[in-house]
Amino acid sequence: MIVKLLIALALLFVVLVIVVLLQPADFRITRTATISVPPSVVFAQVNDLHKYQAWSPFAKLDPAMKATFEGLPAGSGAALSWVGNNKAGEGRMTLVESRPNELVSQPSFTLSHRTPR
Repeated sequence: MIVKLLIALALLFVVLVIVVLLQPADFRITRTATISVPPSVVFAQVNDLHKYQAWSPFAKLDPAMKATFEGLPAGSGAALSWVGNNKAGEGRMTLVESRPNELVSQPSFTLSHRTPR
């Protein structure tokens, strides 16, 4: 009985290892939302990183977070760096591409969380 149980557990482990090995090395997480306002309103909020603090989930985690703006004030090349508490962490976001009322691309995004001491 115990031998059969150990064999079953070993087979389950082998199947789990095979499934993990067959997964792709890279993955992408995406999220979409429908917003019932004109594109110009949304664009004005996300294209200007100085307005980011008003809707940022990180700013809500640490109202005392320190933000530094670099580059252009808005649009392609604008950058925001922040340092916050252990919940907000620290990170940098750079707007790489910006087309009015159409697209704001932020593929340059880094985030790190410090562990509490």
